[in-house]
Amino acid sequence: MTISFLRRLPAVGALWLSTVLLAPGCNSNTPEPAAPETPAATPPATTLTGSTLLGEYTPAQLAARVPDIPLVGSLARYSVRVYRLTYTTRNPDGQLVTASGALLVPVAPAALPVISYQHGTIRPDDENRAPSYYSQSSELWSAVSVLAATGYVVSAPDYIGYGASKALPHPYEHAASLASASADMLRAAREFCKKESVSVNQKNFLLGYSEGGYATMALHKYLEEKYASELPVTASAPGAGAYHKSEFAKYIMRSTQPLNFLSTYVWVLDTYNRVYQLNRPYSFYYQEPYATQLQTNAFGEVPAQASQLFTAGFRQQVLNDTDVALTASLRDNDIYDWKPKAPVALFHGTADDYVPYFNSQDAYAAMRARGATQVELRPIQGGNHFSSVTSYTLQAFAFISQF
Repeated sequence: MTISFLRRLPAVGALWLSTVLLAPGCNSNTPEPAAPETPAATPPATTLTGSTLLGEYTPAQLAARVPDIPLVGSLARYSVRVYRLTYTTRNPDGQLVTASGALLVPVAPAALPVISYQHGTIRPDDENRAPSYYSQSSELWSAVSVLAATGYVVSAPDYIGYGASKALPHPYEHAASLASASADMLRAAREFCKKESVSVNQKNFLLGYSEGGYATMALHKYLEEKYASELPVTASAPGAGAYHKSEFAKYIMRSTQPLNFLSTYVWVLDTYNRVYQLNRPYSFYYQEPYATQLQTNAFGEVPAQASQLFTAGFRQQVLNDTDVALTASLRDNDIYDWKPKAPVALFHGTADDYVPYFNSQDAYAAMRARGATQVELRPIQGGNHFSSVTSYTLQAFAFISQF
């Protein structure tokens, strides 16, 4: 499920996006004056520990990164300075660690809003795609950089396990640490802006797709619970996240069709086994020869049929909720059933073959049932996990431009 997206947008979408972003009265860039149960420890009082300027890029240079879509490139109004920030956050075990991320700062004359951008899945052997490296393979390189050049400061956490914290295992799809690492990066970004006299307003937008969509949802919940005054959420637009983890697990275990993402789901189970100290051997989860093979290479190839990969006992325990500790770990990462205060637009391809569409449907229904009135479900008709990325990008940018 490693995704490198936000690179190229079709010309028809570019025309629509340019119309929306430049429409009078709809642009969020109008100048203005200046959760989860773990980790349970108090957030660090000071987060920013260092900054390095990686480069400054002109509007023309940024536009050249999207040569096939000049209308999108033409939206770039400001030069953008890219920094690598290091900051303090907490690991899932509550210990303080140094993490990193990228900060994109437009060279603009007025106070600008801030976007917290959560990236999608990055395998450990593809480390250079993490935001703080700002490589051409990064999600930040093209469309997100052009977005920054229209007048948004962009905070992009690496998450724990990449960049400055690459010696640590990435807590894949662990809601609490994705939220806290992203929130502390956002705090560090605003601390940097204050220190360097970069003028920002109080608007905080949250974007991300796939694991980034899951992290965005977790971050929104966390900010409203922990930082409602310091970091108020203006709006969020999570895309294609696995928000209903407990039901997703059952979907996998009862599935009879091939599932091409099972090698990635092994990573989810490995994370929960470690973070929640379940300490189950591989043979608890997987049949042979995969139990032995995955001990050597946790990212090795596995069969696409759940019945061939997982043990019958494990599958039944998931389906029947008979393993109390395992069930609790899955439910602790359910982030679909809560009441957001700020507007949320849930984007998801209706034919998503990696993260099923029901995750966004369930979140929408649960939030509405709790009385949330500013929640929208934005289905991308016929889109799968990868073909929906462009539509998500265009529509999410248009959505936040309303505020």
